[in-house]
Amino acid sequence: MLLLLLGIIVLHVAVLVLLFVSTIVSQWIVGNGHSTDLWQNCSTSSSGNIQHCSLSSVNEWLQSVQATMILSVIFSVLSLFLFFCQLFTLTKGGRFYITGIFQILAGLCVMTAAAIYTVRHPEWHSNPEYSYGFAYILAWVAFPLALLSGVIYVILRKRE
Repeated sequence: MLLLLLGIIVLHVAVLVLLFVSTIVSQWIVGNGHSTDLWQNCSTSSSGNIQHCSLSSVNEWLQSVQATMILSVIFSVLSLFLFFCQLFTLTKGGRFYITGIFQILAGLCVMTAAAIYTVRHPEWHSNPEYSYGFAYILAWVAFPLALLSGVIYVILRKRE
């Protein structure tokens, strides 16, 4: 039972790290000495030094991506906190429903954010100069892991 709990906690922390990195790092779109994320657009020199960063546009769709990524991080942190609270207060045989629901919500939020970002950049799908960066890919990787983690929490029963 202890190994199962440790595995669940490791999975949850891994999802949380993926969500933090994908929300913060400036690598959602990369190419031609230019990188873009949810917060700023940066130009880099050929040596890799950042030359200039400007704020991202204030489009409504970008603000919705920012909001849903922040919500996914909040839901995941709240889910981890609730898991530890329920671990000590839940009665024997009880299920971690609230923890699972919040983790599933985190997964759905990150999926929504990545899907909106994908749909709003159709011109970059066919342009070979630009590609999606690793932070964008990490967001998509966090989606199924968060859902899996949430389902495991819902199925999990507390034992002595």
